[in-house]
This record gives sequence, structure tokens and C-alpha cells, in this order.
Amino acid sequence: MLQRDVTREVNTVRPPEFSRSERMRVLVAAAVGSVVVGYAAVAAVLALVSATATYADFSTSGVLSAAAPAWLAAHHVPLRFDSGQLGVLPLLPTALLMLLVGRTAAGTADRLGLYEPLQVRGVVLSIAASHAVVGGAIALVMGDGVVRTTPAVAFFGCAAVSGLAATIGVARRCGLYEVVFDKLDPVALHGLRAGFMALFALVSIGSLAVAAGLAASWPRTSEVFAGAGPSFGVGLGVFLLCLGYLPNAIIAGFSYVVGAGFSMGGVEVSPLRFVGGQVPPVPLLAAMPENEFMWSPAVLAGGAVIGVLVGWTCRKVSDRPTSRLRAVLVAAITAGVGSLVLAATAGGRLAGGAFDPVTVPAGLLALLVALWVLVPGALVAWLAGSRRKVVAADDAAEFVEPDYDEETADPDVVFEDDELTDEFEQLEVVDSDEFEVDEDLETDDYYDEDEEPEDVEGEEEDDAEPEAEEDLGEEEDLDAEFDEMLGMKAEEDLDGKPGR
Repeated sequence: MLQRDVTREVNTVRPPEFSRSERMRVLVAAAVGSVVVGYAAVAAVLALVSATATYADFSTSGVLSAAAPAWLAAHHVPLRFDSGQLGVLPLLPTALLMLLVGRTAAGTADRLGLYEPLQVRGVVLSIAASHAVVGGAIALVMGDGVVRTTPAVAFFGCAAVSGLAATIGVARRCGLYEVVFDKLDPVALHGLRAGFMALFALVSIGSLAVAAGLAASWPRTSEVFAGAGPSFGVGLGVFLLCLGYLPNAIIAGFSYVVGAGFSMGGVEVSPLRFVGGQVPPVPLLAAMPENEFMWSPAVLAGGAVIGVLVGWTCRKVSDRPTSRLRAVLVAAITAGVGSLVLAATAGGRLAGGAFDPVTVPAGLLALLVALWVLVPGALVAWLAGSRRKVVAADDAAEFVEPDYDEETADPDVVFEDDELTDEFEQLEVVDSDEFEVDEDLETDDYYDEDEEPEDVEGEEEDDAEPEAEEDLGEEEDLDAEFDEMLGMKAEEDLDGKPGR
């Protein structure tokens, strides 16, 4: 954290490299460039499909005009037809468009040398304003044609999607993450991370459910692909359609795994309730179960496992159980809100036909996800976490001084340091001044035989060895005399006194 602050402080004192007019040109180029590149990408896909189709009438003007509503659909703006409204829009083009806008915003911030959160307002507002103006203009130009939309919805929808993408693109570079996360305490921050982890794990389980459904119904999938048309262009168009709606299918599978399920017209699919019926001839929909199975409720174990993992990650957040429960609660709310947003964007109206509407129950999904994370996670975090033992003041002595009974205690065992002190106080220490030591003798003569004498600086070891051999007999006599003196003195001092 300190390194990031120092780096940001160093970067903020950089001298400005652009004048006001130059900065304006850079912002306009970024805003217009994000619109043009996104529109060109949509037109390129439509041109590819039109060029490969067998009976398609390909023209540049036709492709560019058809790209206008497709560009609005990429911003998740609902479209209206004579037969009804198309509100269930593919999420993959929206994700790719947001990635493009985010990269453009990040590149603009790098070029202008922006490092502070407030400095990116110009980048975000310019990109969002350009997309909003273009979206509203396209809605006005379409008017009451075959494909139409509400100008206000197009204006604010394009602004919201592009503005969110631009903010995400510059968030890490300009310290927006630190501004938000630094205000959270460690417990809440850990719970937030655990919530995103749980959401990612649940979406991954939804992906596995869709993959398993497609693998189990592969003959049906191949049959639908073959029935779409014999030409390469038609097959490519159907493949791109399935690819664009793949994130929608993953969210529906995720909703199925946690128990909320999904519906398409009169068809309802969930682990606990199944109502069959006809579905559109799209290969991706072949992953839907065709009948009710007895083992379908077993998929609910996936949500319980995710909740257990969340509780396991939160078990060491704090020694207090209430803090661990708060981390799990934050994780449950985070995962529930994320599920609510995903479900709200995955469904919608489908032209008012027999398959209208396509619904992923956002409220029920958010509630079930929060419960799957909260209940198992709270139990695991409460039971598996460490506990801090609290002892009352009156009972604290039991953990410091053990009970000692003189009648039953072992006399050879000493429990307290005070008892050792009392026993040592009963002994009299012999004063070293009472011993007479010959001053003519060197101090080094009284070293322990087991201990090697230290070498004297500047004296070689070979020169010391002959002297030690010559005085060996003399040292033995002195040691014996010294031991005899010590023994006599101890007997005189301890005579008549009780021993230990």
C-alpha cells in the first residue's frame, strides 16, 4: 500500500505534457474512435454472414444500415418489431464492446498521463457522451421503420454501458479500486473477495451444466445444425447466434444449479419443477432437459459446496466468531447482488410469440444464492475458526497458579519459583574471601580439565604445550589441596544445620 501511494505521488507531480487544446483533441479522438471501431466490428460480422449466405443480397449500404440496430443491441438496448419486442439480447457482443471501450479509455489515460481518480472524469464523460449521442441519433433515424427503438432508452442505455466500461478500464490505473477498498476494514474486504469468488464459482458450475447438457444431447444438437440449412453461410450464422447467446445460457444454467431455474414461454425448468413444451430450433437450446429426472435435485449440492468453501476461507478472518459471520454475510450479499445483475441482463421479451418471455428470475436467484452462501458458510466459519478464550477475573488464578495441597503433593516436585527461592535462602553461601589462594600462582592454573585453555594472543599453540607438560604434576597437587580446603570449610559452616 505504501509503495502504491509513493508511486502515485511521484506520478502526480509529473509536469503536464499536453495543453488544453491537445487534451481536448485526445479526448475527442478516443470518444469517436470507440464508436467507429465498435460500429465497424458489428458491420464486419454482418458482412461476413451476408457474404457467405446463399441467397443473401450483399451490399455495402445494406450492411451499414443493418449494423445500426445491431450496434444498439450490443449496448443492450431493446429493439421493437411489428410482431413484438426483442429484449433478450446476446451478452457476448455486449461484453466484447465493453472490453473495447475499456481498453480505449485505459489507453487514453495512459496517453494523457492521468493517475488520480478525479482526473479520469473527462475520459469517462467524453466516451459515454459520444455513445449516448450516436445511440439517440440512430434511434431517431430509424423512426417507425421495421426495426425501431425508443430514443430515450437508446440514449441512456448506450451512455450507461459505455460509461461503465470506461470506468472499469481506468479503475486500476487511476486508483479507483484503492479509493473504494481502503474504506473497508479487513473483515469486510475479505468478505467482498469471498463473495466474488463464490459468484465466479457458481457461474463456472453453470458453464459445466451447459457443457454437460450439450454433450448429453449431442445427436439432437447435430440434427438442429443440419436442419438449419445446407450452406456454409447459414451454418456460420447459426453458430454465431449460439455463440452470442452462450453467456445467457450459462447464466440460465447457473440459475438452474442453485434452484431458481428459468422459463421460456410456457416451458419451466428447475431442479424441483419441470413443465415441458416446444422450444425454438436453436442448437444451444438442446442443452435444456427434455424430461424430469429423479436425480435433478442433486445439482443443488453445488450451491452448498460453494457456501462451505466461502465459510472455509473466512474461518481465519478473526478470532471472534461474530467477525467471521460478518465476513460471510458480506460475501453472501456480494454474491446475491452480482447474481441479480446477471439475471436481469440475461432474459427479456422474445417478440411476443409462443416462446415469450425468456425469464431468469432475478429476485429468486439473488435470494437463493445469498442463502446458499450464508447458511453453510456461517456454520463452517463458526465451527472451524479459532476461538479466543475469555476468563473472568476471579477465575484467572486457576490458570496461573495451580492448586497445591501440602498433604497430598509430592515433596520432590516444586511448583512455584517462590518455593525454590525459600529453599535457597536457607543455605548459607560461603564467602570467597575466606579462602586463601597463593598469589604466586597464576589464575590460569585453576582451569577445568575438561575445558581447553584459551590461546593467548600472539603466542603459538606449540609453545604452550611444553609448559603444560612440565607443570602437570604441580597442578595435580594444588587441585587436591584446594579440594581438601573446600571440604573442611563446608563441614564447619553446615555443622548442625538441617539440609534440604
